[in-house]
Amino acid sequence: MKKSRFGRILAALAAIVVVVAAAVAAYVTHTPASPFDGQAQAGQEAGAASPQLIQRGEYVARASDCVACHSVPDAPPFSGGLAMATPMGAIYTTNITPDKATGIGDYTLADFDRAMRHGVARDGHRLYPAMPYPSYAKLGDDDVRALYAYFMHAVQPVQRENRPGEIPWPLNMRWPLALWNLVFAPGGEYRPKPQPGVAAAQDADGKSRLWNRGAYLVQSAGHCGSCHTPRGFAMNEKALDEGSPLYVSGALLDGWYAPSLRNDPNTGLGRWSEDDVYQFLKTGRNRHAVVFGSMTDVINNSTQFMSDEDLKAIAYYLKSLPGDPQRDGAPWAYDASSNQGLALGERLKVPGAQTFMARCSACHGADGRGQAPWIPPLAGAASSMSTENASSINATLNGSGRVVANGMPDAYRMPPFRAQLSDKEIADVLTFVRTAWGNRGGAVTQEAVKDLRTRTDPASSEVIILQMR
Repeated sequence: MKKSRFGRILAALAAIVVVVAAAVAAYVTHTPASPFDGQAQAGQEAGAASPQLIQRGEYVARASDCVACHSVPDAPPFSGGLAMATPMGAIYTTNITPDKATGIGDYTLADFDRAMRHGVARDGHRLYPAMPYPSYAKLGDDDVRALYAYFMHAVQPVQRENRPGEIPWPLNMRWPLALWNLVFAPGGEYRPKPQPGVAAAQDADGKSRLWNRGAYLVQSAGHCGSCHTPRGFAMNEKALDEGSPLYVSGALLDGWYAPSLRNDPNTGLGRWSEDDVYQFLKTGRNRHAVVFGSMTDVINNSTQFMSDEDLKAIAYYLKSLPGDPQRDGAPWAYDASSNQGLALGERLKVPGAQTFMARCSACHGADGRGQAPWIPPLAGAASSMSTENASSINATLNGSGRVVANGMPDAYRMPPFRAQLSDKEIADVLTFVRTAWGNRGGAVTQEAVKDLRTRTDPASSEVIILQMR
């Protein structure tokens, strides 16, 4: 009797396992539905597209910064090949030109939509979320249609084979990404909503509409959270919109620290006005900062080409995001004697101070205030206030690329010091900077400099301006 009952329990459990396994198998092989299913075949939509639709698609491509990730300096735009680091190994961006053999020339609009908003390629394999489809999922149907028309009609086809990734088996199996998507990429087109804290009756000047446009651009095409939102144990963004205080609150990524885009006064935009944000996105500089690192590609290839109205909408949205005083601490204030409580003469005896005076002060000033808007201050800079020191080290080792605005490269840039300064000298000078003038970033170790020296190179900070067509 007991054996019979035990056998029935085992059989029931086995049946449950089979059903669950079948459900999982069905889900991971399921092709997501697209609102464009059943429409014309590959290229036909683009061939019939109006110039206005194609122009709109080019604008969406600029706002999405597609060219920066899907291009490398020695190859045509959009033909792929850019290495992207992951904890498991490098992967390489793909050819998204309309070449039929190696690109997306055979993609229908529905295929394109599934890749953009669901992370599923035409042959059914899952894309790594280095392709920011969790953000692109919020793109509207009209923008996806326009983007497809642009790529199929206005981008030059390039026959260039895609480079396989370096993630070893079995970690390179793609089917688990379907389950990852189920948990971490819920998807869904962005829907306008009331601006938090602003009642409809108080919105006579239409600020809610401006806020929603900014939210749409930041969360979808701009995919700002991909770099600026901290990630969880599964490399998932911990938040996808302003509903969480972690959204765009700053994150360490690929040798750089992407600072908070919230109103944190020390490590974010708390001391920036809306116009400061607009100026930075338009020109790559303002009175607080000059762009460096991977954000330079965004300025040079994306945001400077966006309309003033859209940039102001982004600025308005970002300035609506509250900071976190508990995380960020008391607001920074300039303190001429903050470095270990010593006056300038005594501070020169502090390790790194003489290196700063010899190598850095001519541009950034002995007082650390810089020469805005051309040379940024180090006093109070987010990179000097953040406990994450990757950006400080990377910029000192490898310099920064030129900002090119309106076709004109700037005359000033941070030079690389990896050949001139040792690991210890860089650690000492950065420790000085990050503890002077009220800065609270803290010390930098020689080991941290050595680690980034081996993992980066001067070319990592070079900027390539890519002509999209």
